[in-house]
Amino acid sequence: MTTINRLIQDESGATAIEYGLIAGLVSVAIIAALTALGTSLSDLFSSISSTVSSAASGS
Repeated sequence: MTTINRLIQDESGATAIEYGLIAGLVSVAIIAALTALGTSLSDLFSSISSTVSSAASGS
Protein backbone atom coordinates (compact mmCIF):
# COMPACT_ATOMS: atom_id res chain seq x y z
CA MET A 1 0.00 0.00 0.00
CA THR A 2 2.89 2.37 0.74
CA THR A 3 4.33 1.82 -2.72
CA ILE A 4 1.02 2.69 -4.37
CA ASN A 5 0.73 5.89 -2.33
CA ARG A 6 4.27 6.87 -3.32
CA LEU A 7 3.49 6.30 -7.01
CA ILE A 8 0.32 8.38 -6.76
CA GLN A 9 2.14 11.28 -5.10
CA ASP A 10 5.15 11.16 -7.46
CA GLU A 11 4.75 14.01 -9.96
CA SER A 12 7.99 13.61 -11.93
CA GLY A 13 6.22 11.61 -14.64
CA ALA A 14 3.55 14.27 -14.99
CA THR A 15 6.22 16.96 -15.29
CA ALA A 16 7.98 15.00 -18.05
CA ILE A 17 4.69 14.65 -19.93
CA GLU A 18 4.03 18.39 -19.60
CA TYR A 19 7.49 19.20 -20.98
CA GLY A 20 6.85 16.79 -23.83
CA LEU A 21 3.55 18.48 -24.67
CA ILE A 22 5.17 21.92 -24.58
CA ALA A 23 7.97 20.73 -26.88
CA GLY A 24 5.38 19.29 -29.26
CA LEU A 25 3.42 22.53 -29.38
CA VAL A 26 6.57 24.58 -29.96
CA SER A 27 7.62 22.29 -32.81
CA VAL A 28 4.20 22.60 -34.44
CA ALA A 29 4.45 26.40 -34.22
CA ILE A 30 7.94 26.35 -35.74
CA ILE A 31 6.81 24.11 -38.60
CA ALA A 32 3.85 26.40 -39.32
CA ALA A 33 6.07 29.49 -39.30
CA LEU A 34 8.66 27.90 -41.59
CA THR A 35 5.97 26.75 -44.00
CA ALA A 36 4.56 30.27 -44.27
CA LEU A 37 8.03 31.78 -44.56
CA GLY A 38 9.04 29.22 -47.19
CA THR A 39 6.20 30.27 -49.47
CA SER A 40 7.08 33.95 -49.25
CA LEU A 41 10.77 33.20 -49.82
CA SER A 42 9.92 31.17 -52.89
CA ASP A 43 7.91 34.08 -54.28
CA LEU A 44 10.77 36.48 -53.51
CA PHE A 45 13.37 34.33 -55.28
CA SER A 46 11.07 33.90 -58.28
CA SER A 47 10.70 37.67 -58.51
CA ILE A 48 14.45 38.19 -58.25
CA SER A 49 15.07 35.50 -60.87
CA SER A 50 12.69 37.05 -63.37
CA THR A 51 14.17 40.52 -62.77
CA VAL A 52 17.72 39.25 -63.31
CA SER A 53 16.66 37.30 -66.40
CA SER A 54 14.98 40.33 -67.96
CA ALA A 55 17.98 42.53 -67.12
CA ALA A 56 20.39 39.99 -68.63
CA SER A 57 18.38 39.62 -71.85
CA GLY A 58 18.01 43.40 -72.18
CA SER A 59 21.75 44.09 -72.31
